[in-house]
Amino acid sequence: MACSRQLLAGAILAVLVSTLFNINFTNFSYKPFNIERLLKDDSELLLPLARAATGPESFAFDGLGRGPYTGISDGRIIRWEEHEQRWIDFAVTSLYRDGCEGPHVDQYQMEHICGRPLGLCFNESNGDLYVADAYMGLLKVGRDGGLATTIATHGDDDIPFNFTNSLDVDPSSSALYFTDSSSRYQRREYIYAILSGDKSGRLLRYDPEDKKVRILLGNLSFPNGVALSEDGNFILIAETTTCRVLKYWIKTSKAGILEVFAQVPGFPDNIKRSPRGGYWVAINSRRDKFLEWVLSHPWIGNSLIKLPFDLMKIYSILGKYRGTGMAVRLDENGDILEVFEDRNRFKTLSEVMEKDGKLWIGSINLPFVGRYDKI
Repeated sequence: MACSRQLLAGAILAVLVSTLFNINFTNFSYKPFNIERLLKDDSELLLPLARAATGPESFAFDGLGRGPYTGISDGRIIRWEEHEQRWIDFAVTSLYRDGCEGPHVDQYQMEHICGRPLGLCFNESNGDLYVADAYMGLLKVGRDGGLATTIATHGDDDIPFNFTNSLDVDPSSSALYFTDSSSRYQRREYIYAILSGDKSGRLLRYDPEDKKVRILLGNLSFPNGVALSEDGNFILIAETTTCRVLKYWIKTSKAGILEVFAQVPGFPDNIKRSPRGGYWVAINSRRDKFLEWVLSHPWIGNSLIKLPFDLMKIYSILGKYRGTGMAVRLDENGDILEVFEDRNRFKTLSEVMEKDGKLWIGSINLPFVGRYDKI
């Protein structure tokens, strides 16, 4: 029985590759992303990263309006200098930097050593930059940058963070709300967390007054991006595996209640409030009927992850060529107000941040940041 299931899983994997992505692997050879070709006509649209880095996951602007700041694949946090039209180094999340940078570095093999900064958010009261690093935990960086310092690496249950992902700051209390996406799988294995139907993710809160981390929610299916409402009454959570955005009430008489805020057309990543109202939800890739069927049968995903293939590498390569990333702006009721999509440049999206009439676009695997004028 187990053998037949593995054979079926192998067949499903072949169908996924050939049908969903329409690639002939017999004649397929991977080539690095040609950023120079795109920049010929898009010098004002795409802001390339330096030193062969990729994956500008999330954005933040400081109290002086500088930025954006973003965390990238080699463990650095960099800042865009508009007047110089270039990125500068601001901080790192790991003391160990040997072998972290360069075109031949395998990020998935090195990021647990070099660090992988994901969520970023400034504390407006003191100027500190809070960082959710997938491996190093909850961190902060002072105004002058440099090496990040540790705030917390485990919750009040003493279970270490395994995949610290996104965060937001409550300006009224400086409390940090953040996600630990999986207690079983690390970031470099995130496809396995989705395929296996893992439900070990958590929503947590760090209180600066007593310096304790409290678990607010457990049993989540890959909790990803978070965004507090403007009044701080609730927080939205992107649950990637289920393609849902959840709403957890923090205040009012509904405090402690979890609701489904929206069902989105793909796998959601980060969430950001829009200054025009509502929330931008980045969708890493769409979820079609076949993939929906695969994920609805946990044994299929669990059989797939046992096959002798590096699913992370397969997904990473395919995503650059056949990705279907997009973003939606949701209103306060979870209804879609607006859609952003650029299939030529952004096969995958991790975040859309709107500021001063521009949309800043991030991705988990591309070597540039997008900047679009919002008309």
